[in-house]
Amino acid sequence: MSELLDHLHVDTGADPQVSIIWMHGLGADANDFVPLVRELDLAGLPAIRFVFPNARTMPITINNGYVMRAWYDISNADLTRREDEKGLRASQADIEAFIAREKARGVPARRIILAGFSQGCAMTIQAGLRHPETLGGLLCLSGYAPLADTLAQERSEASLATPVFMAHGQYDNVVPFARAQASRDLLQSLGCRVEWHEYAMQHTLCLEEVQDISAWLKKVLA
Repeated sequence: MSELLDHLHVDTGADPQVSIIWMHGLGADANDFVPLVRELDLAGLPAIRFVFPNARTMPITINNGYVMRAWYDISNADLTRREDEKGLRASQADIEAFIAREKARGVPARRIILAGFSQGCAMTIQAGLRHPETLGGLLCLSGYAPLADTLAQERSEASLATPVFMAHGQYDNVVPFARAQASRDLLQSLGCRVEWHEYAMQHTLCLEEVQDISAWLKKVLA
């Protein structure tokens, strides 16, 4: 197992039997979604370990080389041209290390959920659909499928049984709504079990979305 990235964790009870590995967006950090744990309605669910990794720091081309936490570089606003394949695959390996750590703690793959927002969403799709086992779920918020041209060849057969929650703002000014729709269509064409949600918002979360996430978690962890 490769060395784990710096991370935070929040356990909702003793001896967690479920793990949710949650990736932040570009320029954010592991603290970004910690407050969301208190906002989610987790009543009736088993104890969950929320793991929040910190992405590495790197210069981001589209931000004039400013160094920030990122899962991969972005060089073009349309997100699909000149993708940072090396960075994407390196971060995929980092996420795989967290999956392996949770399994070593006794949490089976089917009780491990990957989650992420924006770049973190892209990494959830990148790692989750290529993972050789069926996971508990993929929680994909305000992002898209990176390296889309290779996904059909690289996605694992087991991933087709992994439930996918995709949510996006209709007025997203960072990851265009049409880009998210195209990613949804791609996943569905591959046979993925996608539950799609859209909201009248920009590049953020809203209360209705948080409620929908809670309902989905109760469904996939039932």
